[in-house]
Amino acid sequence: MEFHDINRRGLVLVGCGRMGGALLRGWLSNGIVPEAVTVIDPNAAPGLAEAGLRVNAPLPEAPAVLVLAVKPQMMGAALDGLDAHADTLVLSVAAGVTLDAYQRRFPHAPIVRAMPNTPAAIGRGITAIIGNSAAGEDIMAQAEALLSVVGSVVRLRDEGQMDAVTGLSGSGPAYVFHLIEALAAAGEAEGLGPQLALDLARATVAGAGALAMADDTPPATLRENVTSPAGTTAAGLALLMDEQDGLKPLIRRTVRAATARSVELGK
Repeated sequence: MEFHDINRRGLVLVGCGRMGGALLRGWLSNGIVPEAVTVIDPNAAPGLAEAGLRVNAPLPEAPAVLVLAVKPQMMGAALDGLDAHADTLVLSVAAGVTLDAYQRRFPHAPIVRAMPNTPAAIGRGITAIIGNSAAGEDIMAQAEALLSVVGSVVRLRDEGQMDAVTGLSGSGPAYVFHLIEALAAAGEAEGLGPQLALDLARATVAGAGALAMADDTPPATLRENVTSPAGTTAAGLALLMDEQDGLKPLIRRTVRAATARSVELGK
C-alpha cells in the first residue's frame, strides 16, 4: 500500500482505544510513518510518543485524513476544535453517527462512515463503508486502503444499510463469543471438565468459521455435509432449527434489537 500523501500531510486519529489502536498498528505496519500521525486521546498510552507519534499535540494545518474513533456518546465533545478542509478525508468508525451529522460539522469535506468489528484486532475484521456526495472514487479507494489493514472491506449501496451492518457484523462477534460460552457450558453439563469443554468449544467455532471462509460452499451445504440421517448432529439440529424456538428466529430478534439500538444512537 502507498500512503505518500498521508506521510506528507499527516493523519489525525481521534481516539486510540481498541479499534483506533488496531487501525494504528495496521497503518504503521503498512507504510504510514509514526511522525505523520497525531493521536488525540487523553488516555493515550505513553509508548505512542516514545514510538515517534505526535500525541495530544497541535493538529497539522491540513491533514490528509481525520479519523474519528471515539464512542458515539463522546463524539460531540471530540469534535470540538477539529476542522477539515475540502481535501481532508473524514473517516468515522463510530456506530450510529450519520453522514448528515458529520456534514453539519464539516460541510465541505469528503466523509466516509465505516463499521468495522472487533476481529480487526488480529487483522481478521470486516468493515462496511459508505461515503457522502463529496466522497468520490479516489476518496473511497483511500478509505478502503486505510481500513483494509485490519481485514476485508465492503461498500454499501446507501447509508440506510449501516444500522443493519452494525446489528449483524458490528455486534456479531459478541454473539459468537456467547455461543462459545454456551457450548462450553453445555459440554460441562454433559460431564466434561471446564477447560476441556472450553477448548473444544473454541476450536469448534474457530474451525467451522475457517471452513466456512475457505471457499464459496453455502453454509447450508456445509451443515448438510456434517449431518447424517438420524445421527447425533440431526438430533441436535432438530432443536436448533425449530421454526419457533430455534436459533434462526432467536438470531433474527437479536440482530433486530441491535439494529434498532443503532438507529436510536443516530438520532
